[in-house]
Amino acid sequence: MTKLVPASCLALAMMFSASALVIPALADGGVEFVLRSTIRVDPVKETVTLPLFRGMFNGSPVYYIVTESSDQKDADKRQVNYASKLRNALGTGAVQKVTDVGGLVTFIGTVAFASSHNLRPGPDGIPPGIAPNPQFSRGDANYSPLITTGNGIVLNASQVANASGVHDSLVSIDFTQVPAGVPGAAGEVTLSTFLGSGTGAPIMYLHMEGSREEISALEGSTFAPNLNFAPGVGSNEEDTSARSAIIPIRNGREARGDPERQGLNSFVHNQGDPLNVTQEFPQGGRYSPIWDVTIVDWTAAAIAAGERRRLVSPSDVVGEFNKGHLVGEGLGPPNPSLDGIRANDAISNCPIIIRLPGLDPGQRGTPQQNRR
Repeated sequence: MTKLVPASCLALAMMFSASALVIPALADGGVEFVLRSTIRVDPVKETVTLPLFRGMFNGSPVYYIVTESSDQKDADKRQVNYASKLRNALGTGAVQKVTDVGGLVTFIGTVAFASSHNLRPGPDGIPPGIAPNPQFSRGDANYSPLITTGNGIVLNASQVANASGVHDSLVSIDFTQVPAGVPGAAGEVTLSTFLGSGTGAPIMYLHMEGSREEISALEGSTFAPNLNFAPGVGSNEEDTSARSAIIPIRNGREARGDPERQGLNSFVHNQGDPLNVTQEFPQGGRYSPIWDVTIVDWTAAAIAAGERRRLVSPSDVVGEFNKGHLVGEGLGPPNPSLDGIRANDAISNCPIIIRLPGLDPGQRGTPQQNRR
């Protein structure tokens, strides 16, 4: 008998509130939907509602989203982000080979979902202190959110539900609402997001997979080590790398009421979103949601001199690094596009949803309750 998504997952379909704020694309003030397939977004609750698709794994249904395509025409057809660099991962373990018969995708890899992360700050925030429960969500040996049918196109298609449970970021599923004009859609799914910055303006982005356990524990994402086969550690080259950098600041100013608040330590101490800085933005040729994690620290001297502030762009980060105020934590290759800041040799899959100029993200967000 075909297995079904568990009752706990189906019950979530009734939880979505119709009061979520609907923001039109290209609204006054420069608000811009990047992921054009977005159905609704609520910047207060930091949630986004997207089309949900049904696939199969080993005779059982799995449910997934699509956020990027490596082909411009395909991206336009699907109304998703164009990320040409994903095709540079073809032929590596970062891309899962699937079959598509009449629009029904059959996967060779899937996820054992378990929303039981254990996130706790250490004496100095992080590290140490992030301890993933052995039962947290794990992709199997064949799982990656990057998929191809062998047609030369790579999709970013994260699985969000199956018979084992649901993704940690999942807020609700509604199978009764099938988005019009979206071929193959099986309903809609609402997911939590993080706020960050990449072009000087706040952005909302998903947190779907991490290639290291500590990343998945911190973000509330699926552990998917195969992602780290994606080429381009410490590189942002359009023709060879499948990655762009995401830059978490570990030890920024922590207090929730501080207008310069930012950082991983602040996040694990429940002061708000980490406000990571992304190197690229969709609609540019170097964008990839397969973020090359590149953590930086403020130096003790910079902290003592009162230099710490909220960083909102890659140029901000590079400027402080060149002044000697920041040091990289990574042991990977130096990234020439970031003036030599070393990568951490890890991936975080975080598709960008929307840009929200004028929003102050400083007091927003806390670690998810299922990871307390």
